[in-house]
Formats: sequence, structure tokens, C-alpha cells
Amino acid sequence: MDHHPTGSRVTMQQVAAEAGVSVSTVSKVINGRYGVSSDTFDHVTEVVSRLGYEASLVARSLRNSRTNVLGVLVADFEPFSTEVLKGAADAIRGTGFELVAYSAGGRVDEHVGWERRYLSRVMGTLVDGAVLVTPTVTDVQYDGPIVAVDPHTGRSALPTVTADNLQGARLGVDHLLELGHRRIGMVTGRPDLVSARLRERGFREAHAAAGVAVDESLIRLGAFEPDQAGDAARELLALPDPPTAIFAANDLSAMAALEVAEEVGILVPEQLSVVGFDNIPDSALASPPLTTVQQPIRQMGHDAIAMLVRMIAGEELAETHVTLETTLVRRRSTAAPGGTS
Repeated sequence: MDHHPTGSRVTMQQVAAEAGVSVSTVSKVINGRYGVSSDTFDHVTEVVSRLGYEASLVARSLRNSRTNVLGVLVADFEPFSTEVLKGAADAIRGTGFELVAYSAGGRVDEHVGWERRYLSRVMGTLVDGAVLVTPTVTDVQYDGPIVAVDPHTGRSALPTVTADNLQGARLGVDHLLELGHRRIGMVTGRPDLVSARLRERGFREAHAAAGVAVDESLIRLGAFEPDQAGDAARELLALPDPPTAIFAANDLSAMAALEVAEEVGILVPEQLSVVGFDNIPDSALASPPLTTVQQPIRQMGHDAIAMLVRMIAGEELAETHVTLETTLVRRRSTAAPGGTS
């Protein structure tokens, strides 16, 4: 296609011709509407960028029209993301912004790369900025500010809010070691997630600091899936020399371990201590109530929105990577081996 004289406006028709798609497809991409595959979206966006259509009046008016709505984008509405949303709602009060929560309902095919698809639909038309909750990828670039909460890949080019997973895991395992446990099992999280790997590292560092060897046969994959975590706990408790305590990489896995212990007739905490990670609301209602490492999840949602509001206002962020402290919440699922507190 010929280069256009400076100042001339590239039309949707020209973009469509260059991209080999229909004008309606270009319109959908520009307006962030549904019905465009991520490949087509990326292709058309590249053509738009190359031809300079973004400088046109239509695109500029889209980009400059404020919606005063902020988006919180989640893969699914599970306990963690729901707590983040509560914190986001706390932070929105008095800002003049409104909040929209967007999810595809945790469809399996959305597990990786869902962020790009969601952002293409909402950014610039529905929302002025977005918080991505536990994104799988953070190399996303859209015309608007984005903050990532607990990104799976760790610190990124985007501003991030996370909790101190390493310190938290050490707190949980130190508690078990201080109670006198020496055979501590771990039900791990998803190995592709930085937060899960840090929790396993904390498990190992706590053992090393206490001079206690880690028995590798006591480490089982739970993958943050309650069914798989339950199977992992069942295997651990069936060993000839079972662990006296289990540290689980999240509360849902820990509660699955509590259920399995009850199934097989092992008393908690008399015969088995269990520690979780997250302190989701349900952990206090478990049977027995779960000792867990508290991530300030609600605070993470609050801080992410506060950062986003400052970014939209054009303010410099004092800190672009915020790490919040974790704390141990001691309840009734832990005791010394043999059941004494």
C-alpha cells in the first residue's frame, strides 16, 4: 500500500484492505468488541499501528474519551480473586470511578493468554485502566494503565502488587518445626507459578535453618486443585512412616487435606497438623479451623486500584513493585506431635 501524505487520514477501509479482512472486523478490533480471534486482533492491530490509523480522529476520540470505569480482570471468581475484588471495591470509594469485574468463568481454554483477549475487549471502550488478577502473562501492551496482582510470572514490566510468599512459607513451616515436627509433608502448588515455587523454597529454607533434612518423598504435587491436593494428602497419609504435619501451598489444598484426614480416621491436630496459605474466609470455618499464612489479599486489591487511579491521573508511582507482608494466623489445626499444644 502506498504511503500516505503527512496529515492525511487512514481510513478503516484502507486498514481492512491492507489486513485482508472486512471493514466490520477492523471496526470490532478498534472498538474492542467480541467476535475477533486473538490472532486476527493482533494482526489488525499491527496493521493499524503501521499505517498510522491510531492518529485518526476516530481512534483519537476513542482513546481520549474517559469512561471513569476501572476493570478488574480475573480468570475465574474463586476465593482469592473474590477477596481482591473486595479490596478493589474498598479503594474505589470517593474516587469518582466505578468498577467492572470481568471474567470468562475459568474456561480451560482461557488458562494461558486470557489477559490479552480480555483486554482487547474492554480497554479503551469500557474501562480507563485495568487490574489483572494472577495473570499468566504480563507482556501485554494496551492504550491505558494496567496493574498486575500476584502475576504468575513474578515481577514484570507492569506495576505489580504481591505478597511475600517466601517469608510466608517460612513462617508456616517454622511454626511446625517449633512445635516439634520433624516429618513435614508438603502439598505443592502449580510449578509454573512463581508464587508456588517461592512457597516450596520457603519450606526448604525453613528446614535448612532448623538443621532438619527435607524428605523428598514427603513432597507431593497439589497444583492448587483441591481434588489433586486431596489425592496428594491421601498418598502421604498412606505411607508406612507418614508425616506428622502437612504444609499446603494454599488453603483450598489444606482443607482438602483436612477432609482426607477425616475420611481415613486421622485426628487433626492430635495425629496430624495442617497449615495452609492465603487465609481465605473459609479457612476459619474449616473443621478444625485452619492455621494458615495470611496474605493481605484484600489489601492487594486495594493497593492495585490506588496505583491505577494515580497512573490515570498522570502521577509518578513512588513504588511500582509493592510486596506486602504475610503473617501467621494460628488456629486449631496445629499442635505438637502427639497432640499437645
